[in-house]
Amino acid sequence: MKIAIMGTGMVGQELAGRLAVLGHDVTVGTRDIAATMARTEPNPVGIPPFSAWSPAHPDVALATFPDAAAGGEVIVNATVGSASLEVLRLAGGRHLAGKILIDVANVLDFSHGMPPTLFVKDTDSLAEQIQREFPDAKVVKTLNTMTASLMVNPRQLADGAHTTFISGDDPDAEDTVTALLTQLGHTDIIDLGGISTARGPEMLVKIWLELWDALGTYEFGIKIVR
Repeated sequence: MKIAIMGTGMVGQELAGRLAVLGHDVTVGTRDIAATMARTEPNPVGIPPFSAWSPAHPDVALATFPDAAAGGEVIVNATVGSASLEVLRLAGGRHLAGKILIDVANVLDFSHGMPPTLFVKDTDSLAEQIQREFPDAKVVKTLNTMTASLMVNPRQLADGAHTTFISGDDPDAEDTVTALLTQLGHTDIIDLGGISTARGPEMLVKIWLELWDALGTYEFGIKIVR
């Protein structure tokens, strides 16, 4: 499957590397290829730049947002949530139309420091905003309730027996995303329903942050026991 991942940060790198290993044709999208490859310093939280990650992953291509989206059968929004709509506009609605758009972004607002607040909640979600702006895309929300390393290798923790949520309006798109999640190793996948149910997992990130602080690690999962 041809997969275009919007975003060159930690989440984009983890997803791109793992999906390529699984045999998918992966392209990562960025605003400016030259600027991306010119960065040599880690970001403020110590994540290596794409230029340092790329040589070890020669099977992952780099392209501009519109070029990456145009060539992808499935689009993954792995950008910072506050920039997601802008990035997807740059990718171009015509390149998203008719395609599955997997949204893994979180709605965190760091503009006032730590801890971050949520810039949308309760009566809306980022996933819904994306679906409204790009009505011809098939938006599916998933994977935003865990750290990037568990997104791509859930079995490293409790043999993958933690819960992954999906939300979306298109059943066929959800089936495709569920198959991709299963390929990544996710075994407990709960379909919450339509795209409006993405409000729940997006708000769940607040307790995820509190748990990170309390446990001193982000290598943990959330399990729904039933």
